[in-house]
Amino acid sequence: MNFDNHSCESTEELQQYQHRVYAVVYSVILAPGLLGNILALWVFLVYIKETKKAVVFMMNLAVADLLQVLSLPLRIYYYLNNHWSFGHTLCMICFYLKYVNMYASIYFLVCVSVRRCELIMRPLRYNSPRRKGDIVICVLGWLLVCLGCLPFPLLRNSSGYRTSLSGPNLTDVCFSELPMRPVSAPAAWALLILAELLGFIIPLVLVLACTCLTAGSLRKSTSSAISDRGEKRRALRMVLSCAVVFLVCFAPYHITMPLDFLAKANALSSCALRDLILRCHPVTLCLASLNCSLDPLMYYFTTDEFWRRLSKSEIPDGITLGRRLSCITGEDVQDNCESQTCMT
Repeated sequence: MNFDNHSCESTEELQQYQHRVYAVVYSVILAPGLLGNILALWVFLVYIKETKKAVVFMMNLAVADLLQVLSLPLRIYYYLNNHWSFGHTLCMICFYLKYVNMYASIYFLVCVSVRRCELIMRPLRYNSPRRKGDIVICVLGWLLVCLGCLPFPLLRNSSGYRTSLSGPNLTDVCFSELPMRPVSAPAAWALLILAELLGFIIPLVLVLACTCLTAGSLRKSTSSAISDRGEKRRALRMVLSCAVVFLVCFAPYHITMPLDFLAKANALSSCALRDLILRCHPVTLCLASLNCSLDPLMYYFTTDEFWRRLSKSEIPDGITLGRRLSCITGEDVQDNCESQTCMT
């Protein structure tokens, strides 16, 4: 299948539209994504090391989102200037990391959902060895995602030309405008089906299943009704948030991805349909990038420890010193100095 022989040539107006969409959306999500994920990592590392509520997975999710955000300035520069000035190697690294971070986010959203559901359904099974197992799951996840995303850069040519915004026969292009290598139709469809199945459909089914199980647990009566139901509601909010991120950010992209493949493979007879797909796909790709700004909001509104500790005005040392002084002077009798800080 030859991806370079198009019967419907891309117009300059279409390229201008795509560049404007990318530049505007990436500029909007850059600051909140950067600040939100740095803040999330700070809270996870400093304040809630003691919690077992999928914190390892949320930390890795924040890392994946932060890496995606850090590549946005170069993308914004390219789409504003219509020119890539940083060499082919850096272009391919940024292009590759875009998909690595997107599918790593999907992977860790699934892990967060499964862990939160498991802690509600079987809370006594989680212990220190299981926490170490979470770290192994994270390492394996990064390896699988990095290997699985290798076809994205490998299918792109390092040379070629386009009819660009500033003229033909240029090698200063990057990202989705890099020319594709010729591949056979069966191989192309096999890669596409694997990406859809492993990268979206199976993760979405798992997240929805966790949502149903967690929601179903609220209907069961327990001996500790008040506190237990409150914890279950918080877990349900977390899992529902993961499902919403999937449906808002990743579902549109994975719907248009095969259509974009058909359009760029010149497999569509209608040029109008091809133009419509090429206009919609950049929007869905931007929605997929929006998750790096939505995830920090998910941490704040669904993780009790996150917003409770983030709302404290004191720094950790101040909190620790205040508690120790209360123990020494006999204040805070209600707590009876039972906290671990006082014991130390």
